[in-house]
Amino acid sequence: MSIEVTSISKNYGEQKALDTISFSIQKGEIVGFLGPNGAGKSTLMKILTTFITADEGQASVNGFDVSTAQKEVQKSVGYLPEHNPLYLDLYVREYLAFNADVYKVAKSRIEEVITMTGLTPESHKKIGQLSKGYRQRVGLATALLHNPDVLILDEPTTGLDPNQLVEIRDLIKNIGKDKTVFLSTHIMQEVEAICDRVIIINHGKIVTDKKLTNLKNEEEQVIEVEFDHTVEEQLLRSLPNLVTLTNTHDMTWELTFSTSKDMRPTIFDFAHDNGLKTLQLNLKSKNLEAIFRDVTKK
Repeated sequence: MSIEVTSISKNYGEQKALDTISFSIQKGEIVGFLGPNGAGKSTLMKILTTFITADEGQASVNGFDVSTAQKEVQKSVGYLPEHNPLYLDLYVREYLAFNADVYKVAKSRIEEVITMTGLTPESHKKIGQLSKGYRQRVGLATALLHNPDVLILDEPTTGLDPNQLVEIRDLIKNIGKDKTVFLSTHIMQEVEAICDRVIIINHGKIVTDKKLTNLKNEEEQVIEVEFDHTVEEQLLRSLPNLVTLTNTHDMTWELTFSTSKDMRPTIFDFAHDNGLKTLQLNLKSKNLEAIFRDVTKK
């Protein structure tokens, strides 16, 4: 396993930031870590990168224990913190050379990460002259300098405009082809676009940990159906597994079912048995944002 977390807890005074959480991430996975503000996301990332220690439990990165093998963990991890600490007066290459000395990597690696992160057109500038998107690229380039197996990214797209967002998203996806990526974000579309799997944390506890495809398949099923004639609400309520129904327009209804079974054939048969025709019958997917609200509203 690239990342293994077992019964990790962390308290700040009376507040329980992390409450006996456990999960594992395999090599090559891109995992999104979601949760409301104060849920414990950054706390866990700081534990995994050896910046702080847990009160209870164990965690390992690349097989190295974060408590007893900190140096090995640091060599295995590329970390981009939420507030990317950059020296604005240094030139891009100068800053990367400084970090290359810290990591004791060859100077040739600087050019590799500049190319990899698309920094070439701006690499002659001071960091203070760069846009927010290019500053994030510098942060990613720094995290990649020592060629780590695991990337831990805390809110990597905060404050980016839509174009920069797409560029950083594509960059993370490319990096993720041969590295394990664990990223936290508030932007649901990021997780849907980049990640294979999502872990949702609330009040220090994991409330969801599933592959993105499974998560959507298992949730409530919403079907939009239009009949050729008016249908009585009472008649529709006889449909099995029906949770809610809304008459959205004339003879169009939005039906919500609590089942993973595709209910469209059942609705088609219902219409036929009641002398109706279905003019349209669409399965509407429930997006991650709706799922997130459901599992974190308590």
